[in-house]
Amino acid sequence: MKSLNFMENLLDGIEVHWQPMGKIGNFVRGNGLQKKDFAESGVGCIHYGQIYTYYGTFAYQTKSFVSSILATKLRKAQKGDLIIATTSENIEDVCKPLVWLGEDEVCVSGETYIFKHNQNPKYLAYYLQTPMFFDFKKLNRTGTKVIRVHGDKLAEFPIPIPPLEIQTEIVRILDTFTALTAEITAEITAELTARKKQYTYYRDQLLTFKEGQVEWKALGEVCDYVDYRGKTPRKTTDGVFLVTAKNIRMGYIDYNTSQEFISSDDYALVMRRGLPKNGDVLITTEAPCGFIAQVDREDIALAQRVIKYRSKNKLLLNSFIKHYLKGCQFQAKLQKAATGSTVKGIKGSKLHKLTIPVPPLAEQARIVAILDKLDALNTSITEGLPREIELRQTQYEYYRNSLLTFPKEGVEL
Repeated sequence: MKSLNFMENLLDGIEVHWQPMGKIGNFVRGNGLQKKDFAESGVGCIHYGQIYTYYGTFAYQTKSFVSSILATKLRKAQKGDLIIATTSENIEDVCKPLVWLGEDEVCVSGETYIFKHNQNPKYLAYYLQTPMFFDFKKLNRTGTKVIRVHGDKLAEFPIPIPPLEIQTEIVRILDTFTALTAEITAEITAELTARKKQYTYYRDQLLTFKEGQVEWKALGEVCDYVDYRGKTPRKTTDGVFLVTAKNIRMGYIDYNTSQEFISSDDYALVMRRGLPKNGDVLITTEAPCGFIAQVDREDIALAQRVIKYRSKNKLLLNSFIKHYLKGCQFQAKLQKAATGSTVKGIKGSKLHKLTIPVPPLAEQARIVAILDKLDALNTSITEGLPREIELRQTQYEYYRNSLLTFPKEGVEL
């Protein structure tokens, strides 16, 4: 005999009817509310952009308010209504549902629909997070840069409608999973933050020197450097990997994103500027400004907005340069010397004048050995903990989708 799964046991033979959203409720278009209308206090309001930048799935209080005078002109959601953002820049966010659970009605902006119904609102919101709805959005969206799903299309989306008591039980289970996942995620995030703070503290302690303890010299005095300016090589789909400012993270080169290459013809241009070698230290001068990495392979070329440093006269270890340039003290000096408001940038002539401590080589080696170990540990944690968060979220989504999977016999459309 085939064993019954959890949902079959919960339904206990009850047939689940599928209904298009247009048959179980009404869509009311939001109107008129703009961010410039926000007030310090007054009537609660929700702007469509806040649904996917500020709120989760449920809300009892609003982030923003409008005046009572303006509120009389705006459409409002009542307790239990779904507020659905119908416009976004990506398919993931468009049609994100927000259940309003506050006692007072709330004003709602344009680019949203208020969905009024007589079902369990959390059940509907959970169902609108399933792969079934995601596939529906992809099929019925319009636009490319600005993505929309119109209300007449949303009204066609079929939802399984079990009895309210079964909806309530499903919601109870998913609420428990949601709370547990949020708690674990918060704990992991706090651990990750603490480890990063610990690493930063020890790094900056090791790289702090008392006045007169060591000699300080300008970067341009103790390092050979190349400022990669001038003609930009032509990009190709293969060839020599081109490291741009976008590839440089704080501490390493990311070869997996922003992949660009240059042809062998243009490679000569880069060779004239000086090819990077293992151990060379890179610093970005704009977009972003002040990111540091150390070269770990030699089959690469460097693009504009990157300066390469290499120790000369054996005064400094390249790895010591890397660690010091990553540190808070140097970063503070760099940001102070940088110019620009929206996009910060620094000229090589200014950068070369910034100073670096020159402790004895044996002390540099000791500091580098400690920081390399801390760096490796921090990298392992930085990669491992987010992966754990991802696994927890995947587990939650699996159980959510399993609980919301119903037989489709007798679909009513």
